[in-house]
Amino acid sequence: MKKLLVKTSRLTLGFLLCALGTVLALHSNLGLSPWDVFHQGLANVTGMTIGQASIITGVIIVIATGIAGLEIGLGTVANMIVIGCFIDLIIYADIIPVSDNMVTGILMIIGSLIVGAMGSFLYIGCEMGCGPRDGLMVALVKHTGRPVSLIRLCIESCAFAVGWLMGGKIGIGTLISAFGLGVCMQLIFKIFKVDIKAIKHKNVKQSIAILKETVTSLVRGKVSPVIQNR
Repeated sequence: MKKLLVKTSRLTLGFLLCALGTVLALHSNLGLSPWDVFHQGLANVTGMTIGQASIITGVIIVIATGIAGLEIGLGTVANMIVIGCFIDLIIYADIIPVSDNMVTGILMIIGSLIVGAMGSFLYIGCEMGCGPRDGLMVALVKHTGRPVSLIRLCIESCAFAVGWLMGGKIGIGTLISAFGLGVCMQLIFKIFKVDIKAIKHKNVKQSIAILKETVTSLVRGKVSPVIQNR
């Protein structure tokens, strides 16, 4: 039970940090990260919020990767819903100031990279299933043997191009994010000595089996002393 609580807390914190990184980039006024350029462009075209656009994009990627035969875990499903909700909640709470100068903006962009990379590390390490975008990245890293930074750059370049065509905001922050996020993630995995290729995510079926086993063990643990007292 303790293990499950730790993993759940780690997942939630990871999602929160990813959402925080997005809002930091948004309020830097220097341009969004490539995927968020796409989300903002989609929001402009459809009239939905950036958080809702993030959720819809995640659903589409999960369906596509599922059809391609990639594993989908409970963490994947939670990621595509929770991060989008956290983004809208942080924006609504208005706790992150909007930058009005280049220096503050660049600091916020750098902060968004560090926070976002740490968030990704936290939930990927839970092995409960990558987020839709990171799942695509991990799958390509495993299949091609190429470094995380290169794969991330290729994926996000495509997202950036489509988002820009839909009216997503770009700037120097977009370039910093495109080149910096993959590098930050690779550095964090290296610092904590975690090999991304060795991570084995559990699919939904395996995750549910673990939850069942945990609940059953907990119930038995509570019932046994009562039976013994009788």
